[in-house]
Amino acid sequence: MSPLPRRRVGTSDLDVSLLSLGSWHTYDRMDFADAVAMVRAAVDAGVNLFDVAVYSMPGMTPAFTDVIWGSIIRAAGIARDEYLVSAKLWLEGFGEQGFRPQLENAFLRGGFDVADLVILGDLRRDDLALEDLVEDLGRLTADGLIRAWGVNNWSAGNITRLRELAAERGVPGPQIAQLKYSIGRRSIPDGEPFGRLFADGFAMQSSDVLEGGILAGGTGLTREIGRDPGGVREAIKEKAVGVVKLAEELGTTAARLSVAFTLTHPANVTTLFGATKLTQLEDNLAAVDLVEQIGAAELRSLVEPFWVDRGVVDPEGP
Repeated sequence: MSPLPRRRVGTSDLDVSLLSLGSWHTYDRMDFADAVAMVRAAVDAGVNLFDVAVYSMPGMTPAFTDVIWGSIIRAAGIARDEYLVSAKLWLEGFGEQGFRPQLENAFLRGGFDVADLVILGDLRRDDLALEDLVEDLGRLTADGLIRAWGVNNWSAGNITRLRELAAERGVPGPQIAQLKYSIGRRSIPDGEPFGRLFADGFAMQSSDVLEGGILAGGTGLTREIGRDPGGVREAIKEKAVGVVKLAEELGTTAARLSVAFTLTHPANVTTLFGATKLTQLEDNLAAVDLVEQIGAAELRSLVEPFWVDRGVVDPEGP
């Protein structure tokens, strides 16, 4: 297996592994010893970026996958300089004290004291001034609590405005967008609005790349797998059978093929996935070699028939 490449996040000083490991619905479903072995194997293979978001707030059902992750890191003997942490900051919790209370809570739960990267959650509030967000993140950066920041599933227009506001204030702007990107969902990352941002050095992290396991062949899965822009999930389920068949013809797995597809996007600096088994981790890591074996252009051509949100989802984004 080839060494895992690293790529720079925008104009920041972060070099992230081409594949990154997420925590949603993962560590709280695993045997602890198995999780320790898997995370240790990931780091040994070159994975250096971990998404460890806090997935509960007061009044919500408690969730502890990020807390478990902190214990896994300690049990695996992984030093802080061996990994980068990407933490989520939720706009629903942004108040008079800004993001600092959320960030300090993430530190407490995860057992770290600096977030190398923070990703702002979906923009669902209409009572927030983007200027306030930019200025607050500028303060957190100046205080040494975060190193770089980005957004999750924001529109290209709002990201452009964030970059303008940051430039006006002389503070670091967003460097990366975490975007849903998969064989089935391509309209936003492959569209012209984001293409202009990417051409200017903005970066992307692919997420939801397996559609919660559906594109790996798990069409009967019922666990929570996130939002469904355009209402195309049923169409993706229908196409998943074809993805599995194509993978078999290529002598690979549907999961590996799905991950490999995301690596063909020129602006994608890291692909985020979840794994609950060492075999899943190994399969996804092998996606890097699969791109080399097939070729990026050929791979994109082969999966073109499975693109289901074309003409359904606005490329501008939400």
